[in-house]
Amino acid sequence: MDSSTELFSEMDTRSREVFQRIVESYLSSGEPMGSRTLTQQMNEQVSATTIRNVMQDLEFLGLLDSPHTSAGRTPTELGLRMFVDGIMEVGDPDESDQRKIAASMGDDDNVTNMLDRISSALSGLTQGASLVLAPKKSSPIKHIEFVSLAADRSLAVLVFANGEVENRVFRPPTGQTPSQMREAVNFLNAIGQGKTLQELQSTIVGEIKKHRTELDALTATLVESGIAVMQDAGGDNERLIVRGRSNLLENSGTADDLNRVRVLFDDLERKRDIAEFLELTEGGEGVRIFIGSENKLFSLSGSSLVVSPYMDSDRKVVGAIGVIGPTRLNYGRIVPIVNYTAQMVGRVLSDRG
Repeated sequence: MDSSTELFSEMDTRSREVFQRIVESYLSSGEPMGSRTLTQQMNEQVSATTIRNVMQDLEFLGLLDSPHTSAGRTPTELGLRMFVDGIMEVGDPDESDQRKIAASMGDDDNVTNMLDRISSALSGLTQGASLVLAPKKSSPIKHIEFVSLAADRSLAVLVFANGEVENRVFRPPTGQTPSQMREAVNFLNAIGQGKTLQELQSTIVGEIKKHRTELDALTATLVESGIAVMQDAGGDNERLIVRGRSNLLENSGTADDLNRVRVLFDDLERKRDIAEFLELTEGGEGVRIFIGSENKLFSLSGSSLVVSPYMDSDRKVVGAIGVIGPTRLNYGRIVPIVNYTAQMVGRVLSDRG
């Protein structure tokens, strides 16, 4: 039993009600709640003095905090954790939310496009920023093409068996000719067709050495240049789809809130810890909630993260879906939305198997 659950089990009925009303009011309005308001809402008739004593006890336990500008109380991170674990009831998303999520799935075969739409839908539904970690490219390569754009710029076009297409601009070696470009493309298609991008990347150096007599130096360099840029196709920095940053700005009330949001934006822009984002979900199926400093990825911004993994047809975790926002997220509504969306994505990926 963790410390917050233990505290909850030891609280009497009145303390629980005071605590619950303060937390629910804070999650709804972001404002502290005072004893006078509480006395008007309590199920039993109690004096403001009694309520103030209960609030002081809850503050002593580390569950409430009293902002210096107000006589009211707000929940601490520990208090929010106790509310989420011990009080909050989680059901299914309402039918309207389910319809909007289902509509964002679409019926095309491009997983990246689908996840992009889902990310936009999530940020709109939750009024937070949505984070969707796309699966690595695991579909076999169907075709590779190089297109010359200028003397110093070419386009690598990568077509996957599942119909997805990736385009990347790269710098070809100086002096390469159209015939060398055709030769490089023929070589890549001969060795790459049917392989995944990761398989091709791991074998390309050996294949070039094996066919060294067939390839001149410029053609070999061109192949390596094209492969180098393809490593970004579905690479880690491309896998995290972030939508709804503006929602965080709109929900930042004070200058401190705004500074925290700026720190969060910096974290999201860098996208350096994507592997860690996936690690957050490795506890198995279901939603995990990280409140404020519990969240090792975005702890500096004091943000909360609700995240759930999704799985492929082999029940392997291949990605994650999350919503990030201020600690006063509407957890009771957002947790079911994130859970439902992750299940839907897993189902679509399994059907496409």
